[in-house]
Amino acid sequence: MTDKATLGVVLLAVCTACGGDDGNVFDSAADGTSTGAKSDSRGTTAGASVSETTVGIDDTGTESNDSGLKLDVAMQVDLDPFEPPRPTCTVVDDMDGVGECGNQAPAGSFDPEVQWSWDGPPSIVTPLVANLTDDDDNGVIDLCDIPDVVVVTGGLLGSIHVLDGATGLEHFSIDDAVNATVTPALGDIDGDGEVEIISAVGPVFGTLSFVAFDTDGSVLWTTDPIWEQDQGGAVAIADMDNDGSPEIIGDGHIVAADGTVLFSAPAQTGWFLAQRNTASIVADLDGDGDLELILGQAAYHHTGEVIWNLPEVLPGYPQIANLDNDDDPEIIVNNDGGITILEHDGTIKNLNMRPTGDPAGLGAWFRPSTVHDFDGDNISEFAVSSAASYSVFEPNLIVNWSVPVNDGSGWAAGTAFDFLGDGIAEAMYADETTLFVFGDQGAIELQVPRSSRTLIEYPVVADVDNDGSAEIIIVSGPGYDEKQTAPTVQVIRDAEDRWIQARRIWNQHTYHVTNVREDGTIPAFEPKSWQLLNTYRTNAQIENGSVCKPPPEG
Repeated sequence: MTDKATLGVVLLAVCTACGGDDGNVFDSAADGTSTGAKSDSRGTTAGASVSETTVGIDDTGTESNDSGLKLDVAMQVDLDPFEPPRPTCTVVDDMDGVGECGNQAPAGSFDPEVQWSWDGPPSIVTPLVANLTDDDDNGVIDLCDIPDVVVVTGGLLGSIHVLDGATGLEHFSIDDAVNATVTPALGDIDGDGEVEIISAVGPVFGTLSFVAFDTDGSVLWTTDPIWEQDQGGAVAIADMDNDGSPEIIGDGHIVAADGTVLFSAPAQTGWFLAQRNTASIVADLDGDGDLELILGQAAYHHTGEVIWNLPEVLPGYPQIANLDNDDDPEIIVNNDGGITILEHDGTIKNLNMRPTGDPAGLGAWFRPSTVHDFDGDNISEFAVSSAASYSVFEPNLIVNWSVPVNDGSGWAAGTAFDFLGDGIAEAMYADETTLFVFGDQGAIELQVPRSSRTLIEYPVVADVDNDGSAEIIIVSGPGYDEKQTAPTVQVIRDAEDRWIQARRIWNQHTYHVTNVREDGTIPAFEPKSWQLLNTYRTNAQIENGSVCKPPPEG
């Protein structure tokens, strides 16, 4: 493990050239007070950005860890017969049930630091996490290997970079191969036991083709140009027809695992100029076991038959949650008019609601949501930003809490995770200048400098180094002043790796835990996320290799 004093010296040295005058990388304060760095009206802030960091390396060139692995996936000996089975190199949880988490971090365990950063070309795409490399050279890519961080960078042409999750060293890149504004998806689409990368290629403000890359970066297939896109958008993977061969979804298109185009939905109506993109989702709306395609304004069976089409609902970002007492999901649609909530059958419950009073308008509410239990009451809320506020809403749209942010330029999203295992999840949101971590009732616990014009990128949480403790991953690019003030990728951990373990995967923009196993395989029958964890765009805690849910506070 990196010596904290040594790391502080390195950070101080590199931050002197980054504009900081006190050497603080960032501050952690639950009460929003400054701990030595410059501050603004919203609480503590980082003193500077980081362009270099260190990790503990022993004389053999291997990363050292003085305290030992938090997650032991090697062969076990002399096990206590009453101790639960330890995680193995293969998936042991098929997400057919969710247990209660038992682990809790010690008091005072929120002590973040930068584990590593990567200075590459700029990124405005959500970073992803999965195992793509055989780090232990045993001929198999599995959960005993170090997870990899997948980043898309670039301007008009984008490149895919695969970075080692423990050190940030680049394993390989796929250069000038994709659209730099589209978030890819990761998953085993061909049944070979390894993760493929699915993205889109073509010009910004043009027509895109889907493209699939093998684990080593070689091209598997490319479709004809079918995706009419202005900028942004995201790819997803799901087995929609339960046949064991996943489909690829993007902006109303369904593509087979071999690249055959299966269905293209009619374009949604009511788009504003330069806003023709979304992150299509899938869910079992009718309880028949297979998955339906949901665009927000419309929904379709995977075979292409329309389920409902609601022209009065503006196109927007859809997400799934259970917001009432029945077993059926609701669809939250965020668009320029505000928040719309639909029943599973398309019945409109709420239309164009703006509970914070922030106005409607181009891009004002056109942003993805995060679904999670933010306050420990065992009921999931949802969080979404407007251009000026990041807010958590109760299922009945009452404002739980709201804080000011600065994101008039894009459509950024957020996430959440219970780092301490105390039943209260921390919310995370990255605007044009800052990554915020919010505690109970929106109290600022952490601010990390970053820069971005923002598109639909957001911070993610995963155990990127396989040490049994969660990390935060955030990307940066130039702001509107054309200056990039932070490394392209920053990975943030607790200084003593005490945060509760997260899953070791985040495979797509519409990630919701049950859509993918930890090894990147796609379930033929996707468990209903709204009945198990009732989360969306957040990660789950795991114990002994299985998904668990923190008990509510008290």
